[in-house]
Amino acid sequence: MEKNKKKGSRFGRWINRLFFPQKEIQDIMKEEQVAGPVKTIIKNFTHKRLAMAALFIFIFILLFVVIGPYIWPIDLGYADESQKYIPPGMNMLSLPSDLVKTGIRDIAPGTTFGLGVDVNGDLYTWGHTAATGVIDLADIPEEVKNANIVHISAGDDHVVAVDDNNIVYAWGNDRLGQCTFPQEIQESNENGGTINVKQIEAGYQFTLLLTEDGYVYAWGNRSMCDIRIKDDYQGRVEKIVTTYYEHMALLDDGSVAYIGYKNDSAVRTQIPEEVMQPGTVEDICATKDSCAVVTTDGRILTWGNVATKGLDKVPQDKEGQKPVELYGGRYHYAAIYEDGEVVCWGDNTHGQCDIPESVNNGEPIATIYAGFYQNYAVTESGKVDTWGLRGYLLGTDELGRDVFTRIVHGGSVTMTVGAVAVLISLVIGVILGGLAGYFGGQVDNIIMRIAEIIGSLPFIPFAMILSSVMSNIQINGQALTTQQKMYVIMVVLGILSWTGLCRLIRAQIFAQREFEYVTAAKTMGLREGKIVFKHILPNVMSVVLVSVTLSFASSMLTESSLSYLGFGIPAPQPTWGNLLTGANNSTVIQQYWWNWVFTSLIFGITTISINLIGDGIRDAIDPKSADR
Repeated sequence: MEKNKKKGSRFGRWINRLFFPQKEIQDIMKEEQVAGPVKTIIKNFTHKRLAMAALFIFIFILLFVVIGPYIWPIDLGYADESQKYIPPGMNMLSLPSDLVKTGIRDIAPGTTFGLGVDVNGDLYTWGHTAATGVIDLADIPEEVKNANIVHISAGDDHVVAVDDNNIVYAWGNDRLGQCTFPQEIQESNENGGTINVKQIEAGYQFTLLLTEDGYVYAWGNRSMCDIRIKDDYQGRVEKIVTTYYEHMALLDDGSVAYIGYKNDSAVRTQIPEEVMQPGTVEDICATKDSCAVVTTDGRILTWGNVATKGLDKVPQDKEGQKPVELYGGRYHYAAIYEDGEVVCWGDNTHGQCDIPESVNNGEPIATIYAGFYQNYAVTESGKVDTWGLRGYLLGTDELGRDVFTRIVHGGSVTMTVGAVAVLISLVIGVILGGLAGYFGGQVDNIIMRIAEIIGSLPFIPFAMILSSVMSNIQINGQALTTQQKMYVIMVVLGILSWTGLCRLIRAQIFAQREFEYVTAAKTMGLREGKIVFKHILPNVMSVVLVSVTLSFASSMLTESSLSYLGFGIPAPQPTWGNLLTGANNSTVIQQYWWNWVFTSLIFGITTISINLIGDGIRDAIDPKSADR
C-alpha cells in the first residue's frame, strides 16, 4: 500500500513536470529562493532595532527642519529687548481660575506677565514675572496683599497699584526711581490718601498718575523719559497715555495735547492739527511709539512711528458703526465698535491681532485689556477670551528671539550645508579614487600625492583660514551676503573632506579590477571610463554608502564648529553651530540653560542617529554580521 502511494506521488510529480512545468519551477523557487543583494541588505538592516530606531528619529528630525521653516517663518531682523532670556513656558495668558471665578476688576498686561485684581481687591500674577535676575514682580509686598486694590498698571520692570483709600503702591525695579514717589504722593499716602486718583499708567521706567481734578504727577527715569508736566495743562487732563519715553493727554475740552517738554519726539511733532482742536476727540490710546484717537465723527486717526508695523492700516468704517473705545499694545491697536465687534490691526508677530472667533460671535464684550503682546477681552458676564503671545516653547535668547524657531531654521541650514558638502566630496572622491584605482601607476601616484597634501593639512584651522579668506572676497565692491557665505562653507567643506573617500574607493577598485567581469568587459572592447564607472563602481557603492552616511554627520559637526568659532555662517542667519556661540560664557550656561541645552540635544541626537544608521548599513552589508 505504501509502495503504491509513493508511486502515485512520483507519478503526480512527473505529470506536473510534463504538463505544468512553470508551476513546478515556481514551487522549487519558493523552496530554494535566493534573495538579491539589495533585499538581503534591507532585511539585515531592518532586523537591527537600534539602527531602525535611529532611522525613524533621523527622518522625523529631517522632516521637522525641512517642513518647519514653512510653518514657523523667521524674521532675521527681529529683536526685542523686552523679551530677552525668557525661559520656556506657555503661561503668559494663563489667568488664574480664582480671578475669573471671583470676577475681574482690572487687568494689567506686562512685558511677559500679567496682573489682575478681582472684585474683592485681591491681586493675582501669572506668566514670567522676573523683572531682573533678583527682582520678581510676583513678590507682592504685604501691605499690597492686605489692601483692597481698585486699579493696577504694569510697566516694563515695575508695578503700580492704587487701593480704595487712594493709597498708591509700587514695587519692582527701582534703580531709576520708577518706584520712588514724588513728595506730593508720599504726603498723600502718609495722610490716608488725600489725592483722589483717577488713573495710573506705568510705562518704561516711569509712571504717570492722574487725579480726579485733572492734575498729573510723574516720576521715574528723568534722563531718558519726559516726565515733566507743563503747568498750562494741569487741571485740564481727562486721560493720559504713555509711549516708550513720552506721554500724551486727552484734555477736558475734547482735544489732544503733548503735555511734556520734549520737542523732537515723533508723537509730539506729528500730532494732526485736527485733533488739537476742542471737541474733536472722544478716546485716545498709545503703542510703543505712536498714538491713536477716536474722533467725535467716528474716525480713527494715528500718528507717530506707524508705517513700520502697519499701525497706519486702520480698518475702514463698517456699515456706519463707530468705534467706541481704543486700546494699545506694544505694536498693535484694538478697538470695540458700537455693535460690540472687536477689531485689531498692526504687527501680528505674536498673534496679537488674531482675534478668536468666540470674541465676535459670542457674548458682547464689555472691555478689553491690551498691552505689549497680550489681549484680554472680558464679556458682560465676566467670561474672558485671550489672544496674543502665550509664551515660548523653548524660551528666547539674548535678543528676545524665539529659540524654537531658530533651532528649526538652524537645522535646515546645518543639514543643507552638510548634505551639499558631502555631495561635493562624493563627486571628487569617486572620480579621483576611481581613476587612481583603475589606472594605477603614474596616475595613481599623482592623485595620491595630492590627497596626501590635502589630508595632511590641519582640517579645522585650514577651513577657518580658507573660509575667512573667501568670505572677505567682494563682488562688484560688495561683501558676500549670508547666502553666498553659506555656499562658500559648502565648497570649503567639500574640497577638504574628499581624501578619505578617495582612498577607500581606490582600494576597493584595486581589488575589483582583477575580477573576471572586468576582464570580460575589456575583451568586449568597452571604454575604460565605462568599465570604471558603470561596471566596477556599482559593485563598491555599498561601501561608499556607509562612508557617505558617516561623512554627513562629520560635515554637520564641522560646519557647526566653524560657526561656533565665528568662521562659519554668521548671525542673524541661524545654524546649530552659531546658536551655541551665545552660550560660550558661564552666565548663559548657568542661568539661561535653554539657550544651549535644546540645541545641543537635537544636534547630538541627529549626529548619533546618523552614525547609528551608518553602522547599521555597514553591518547589514558585512556577510559575517548576518550569521550566514
